Amino acid sequence: MTQERKHIPLIPLRGLTVFPNMIIHFDVGRDKSLKAIEAAMVKDEYVLLVTQKNTMQENPNHEEIYDIGTIVKIKQIVKQKPPIIKVLVEGIKRARVLEVANGQYLEAYIEEIEEKEAEDTPETEALMRSVGELFERYAGLNTKLSMEMVYSILGASSPLEIMDLIVANIPLEVTRKQEILECLEPAQRMYKVLEVLESEVEILELQKEIQGKVKDNIDQLQKEYYLREQLKVIQEELGEKDGVKADVEQYRAKMEELELSEEVKDKLEKEIGRLLKVPSSSPESGMIRSYIESLLALPWSHVTEENIELDHAETVLERDHYGLEEVKERILDFLSVRKFTEAIGAPILCLVGPPGVGKTSIARSIAEATGRNYVRISLGGVRDEAEIRGHRRTYVGAMPGRFANALSEAGSSNPLMLLDEVDKMMSDFRGDPAAALLEVLDSAQNHSFRDHYLEVPLDLSKVLFVATANTLSTIPRPLLDRMEIIEVNSYTPIEKIEIADRYLVPKEMKKHGLNKKSFKMSKDAINYVIEHYTREAGVRNLERQIGTLCRKATREMLRENKKSVTINTKKVQNYLGAERVTYKEKNAKPQVGVVRGLAWTAVGGDTLSIEVNVMDGKGIFELTGNMGNVMKESAKAAMSYIRSKAPALGLSKDFYKQIDIHIHIPEGAVPKDGPSAGITMATAIISALTNKKVRNDIAMTGEITIRGRVLAIGGLKEKILAAKRAGIFEVIVPKENEKNIQEISSDVLDDVTVIYAETMDDVLKHVFAER
Repeated sequence: MTQERKHIPLIPLRGLTVFPNMIIHFDVGRDKSLKAIEAAMVKDEYVLLVTQKNTMQENPNHEEIYDIGTIVKIKQIVKQKPPIIKVLVEGIKRARVLEVANGQYLEAYIEEIEEKEAEDTPETEALMRSVGELFERYAGLNTKLSMEMVYSILGASSPLEIMDLIVANIPLEVTRKQEILECLEPAQRMYKVLEVLESEVEILELQKEIQGKVKDNIDQLQKEYYLREQLKVIQEELGEKDGVKADVEQYRAKMEELELSEEVKDKLEKEIGRLLKVPSSSPESGMIRSYIESLLALPWSHVTEENIELDHAETVLERDHYGLEEVKERILDFLSVRKFTEAIGAPILCLVGPPGVGKTSIARSIAEATGRNYVRISLGGVRDEAEIRGHRRTYVGAMPGRFANALSEAGSSNPLMLLDEVDKMMSDFRGDPAAALLEVLDSAQNHSFRDHYLEVPLDLSKVLFVATANTLSTIPRPLLDRMEIIEVNSYTPIEKIEIADRYLVPKEMKKHGLNKKSFKMSKDAINYVIEHYTREAGVRNLERQIGTLCRKATREMLRENKKSVTINTKKVQNYLGAERVTYKEKNAKPQVGVVRGLAWTAVGGDTLSIEVNVMDGKGIFELTGNMGNVMKESAKAAMSYIRSKAPALGLSKDFYKQIDIHIHIPEGAVPKDGPSAGITMATAIISALTNKKVRNDIAMTGEITIRGRVLAIGGLKEKILAAKRAGIFEVIVPKENEKNIQEISSDVLDDVTVIYAETMDDVLKHVFAER
């Protein structure tokens, strides 16, 4: 219900909203507002207070003030410093502004708002109780609001009056207060006030928690400062027998235990003297302590007794690894020499081979066999020279290099240090770690290796270094020159079966809680997994597949209440699914222009079928199948040889001008490169040109020169195994590789006929089906 009232003076307020039943005083300084006060005092002492939307506006018009304000009665006027006066008013009721007249003062044509009373319902009662409880919690958190005022507000005559008084006493944004002032529906206004109270209580509780944490931190700091000052006084009274002096005495006692050189002793005494002079609360004190403790943690004189028993060493090596005869022989040779003399320096071995062949575990076995402590340094991805030499002490957060830390970790000055992934170091603007390693691995220099942090020489000459790498191509030549290279070749299927049977299956059984009674796996099943579910040089993936079989067996035993599971070929298929690896079998019959070559890959050997087609054309020579540059050069060298030998091969001298030759290696998505396909491509081209069929039961490997010589290649063991897998038991290899064939074990060469070729003529004697 509304009632009209005309010509009431209007005062716009900046940043202030007045509610009915609210008593408040505010300053008035604008000329029109002062005249509006005078007009009200002359008439009936009533004035309309409305909040303006923009506080920066000096003379707002109708559009720049809110539509609803509060009619107030002026209670008191107090003159301040001219022209400002302080006015005390009491809110009477809400009113809506209809028009504004802008004369000497602002005068509003208004519509008084008669508010509805809140209905006496359970909802209203519940809302009032919730509002009362929250307002009390708010007052408890806000120290500016007394509980007497809270009870006075909550004891007001009507719920709407309580709502207005609560909002009036809470510091809120003007827009939020105006929103509640304009809300005329009682229940809706109660919900809005309840929402405001919940938000404010949550904010105040969070603020109190933050202030409590800050206070606790400050109190702790003050407590620590007080205790530190007390400790300082106590130490002075006791003649500094505790505190810094106690630490210094411990350092000196440790120095006496260690057999230190004069240079190291002088350095330690100098740093201890600095520690006594520097205040204990200074950050430099902590840096000096770290330096002294780093020096004292090094095993300057402690060495472990080396085990020179050859039988024990051989037993350990044979127990932990199957095969790897060259590595075992080298270790036993080293121990034999050490038994005669201790003057010989420790060798720097570099084990090179594909992933998963056991390079890291070999190093651990060597440490056990020789009685040395074992420590591993991972160099993969290291690109900061300070990782090797340490940081200079002038830098914040400086620390020793990896070799100094490794000596401290090993606890002896003659450990076995494994330099893992030495081929994966990098260099950038922070230096070249590979160059820093030169001093470490040089037996003529490493007896006095200088770490930038320690600033005293370290003796690394007693350390047995063993490095591992996947390839030698990324190791810098000067670094490679300091290491003795031992190749760890890929395993043969027979070796993989033995490794799985002796080591991998028991290891996985133990990991999965199985024993010999509950889990059995035949060698045929192991061989089936090797042939059809793994393609790798090592046994890492084989170990994963065996782990999968153990998990599947465990699940079957639980589900079907079995006591044991035996893994055979059929079980492998059920557990691991369809075969994932297939090998190319030999061609069904001899063909023209199709020759089987042998290739080495990172996961072992494989066979490549090289195809050549000859067509009428203009002398175009095309190569496809994703070949690398080396392989393309081999094809061109083979073509030059064939052109030079054209008459001997029954070809005209200009045969190449009337034809196009296309060489293709299937599986074009797979990159192929290497120097071992030369004689294979030459044979395929000659076969296509002379229309002679090439035997399907022979494979070959070797590089060719433009004069027809056959050059040596690598990876023979893996290539012969690949030929046997394909059902080919006759292979042609370069004559220069005869010495390598002699090093291959007899089980690899069983049933294989090796043909040695010095020239291309030797190859052509054996390759054609009609000889």
